[in-house]
Amino acid sequence: MKLTSRREILKMAAAGTVMSALSPAAVLAQGSPWPSKPVSLIVGYPPGGLTDAGARFASRGMATALGQPVLVENKPGASGNIAASEVQRVNDPYKLLVANTSFVINPHTYATPSPVPTDFTPIGLILESQLVLVVNPAAPAKNLAEFVAWVKAESGKGGFSYASSGNGGNTHLAMEYFRERAGLPKIDQVPYKGSAPAIQDVVGNQLPCMMDAASLLIPFITSGKLRPILVTGSTRLPALPEVPTATELGIKDFVVTVFVGLWGPPKLPADIVAKANAAMNTALSDPSTSAQIKKNGDMVGGGTPERLAVLTRDSYKLWGEVARRNNIRAE
Repeated sequence: MKLTSRREILKMAAAGTVMSALSPAAVLAQGSPWPSKPVSLIVGYPPGGLTDAGARFASRGMATALGQPVLVENKPGASGNIAASEVQRVNDPYKLLVANTSFVINPHTYATPSPVPTDFTPIGLILESQLVLVVNPAAPAKNLAEFVAWVKAESGKGGFSYASSGNGGNTHLAMEYFRERAGLPKIDQVPYKGSAPAIQDVVGNQLPCMMDAASLLIPFITSGKLRPILVTGSTRLPALPEVPTATELGIKDFVVTVFVGLWGPPKLPADIVAKANAAMNTALSDPSTSAQIKKNGDMVGGGTPERLAVLTRDSYKLWGEVARRNNIRAE
């Protein structure tokens, strides 16, 4: 356990909780049941995004289930690497990591070493979100066939560009993967610092199209500011029932979601994993929480740690291959 200030040390000493634990297992060796104090969910992004929303959905119900406060701490930077590095370095069972798909992408795209997701302890999946390919309503494309013809025609005239939420991020890799599967020529990515400015420039017709999480795009789709072409999941989205999946449209081997999960530090003891997983599932099963996640256009997670472990492993492999084929770098 890391003691970060003199005030914290004095407060903990007064409560009789100062320990010299250096690992999750060492904390257990002290004989204090977990959790015996507040738990922190470390988020590598600013408030307001998909990952932060997932952490807050989980935190409220987890606090009730665990009988301790569950706090969300935002530590943005380097596509989540700063937060992941802290959780790995501190190795404290009271500091858990909430991360998104970039967690499995970063080791493949950053020149500097990134935390490897398989080194962490999976606890559970919080939510998943399909991606939606959208265009500005002024675009001459109302379906996939027209979109493909349009891209090919513009590419032949000198180039075609799309917006992404950041170089080497999940929307960048997803668009390149889609381009491969749809048989499109090379097109130019214009990276932004986050989804919000990218969406605004597509809405403003500064760029013609993009692909991003459904929960972020649905408000603009329903208001008529963006036109959807397809969704990337295995089934249609209830929030966008008229929009076909890529598979329905004949694009093979292209089922993609972005996800938000909960991980513990390396070698988190099994009994803590079980308690945290049960608390997370309790949080997600709350009717108001699950309804809000679905209303946003996302899919409720839950299930076992193994479910997240498999998703992490498969996504790590997939996006590593896409990054290598397209020589994608985040730096």
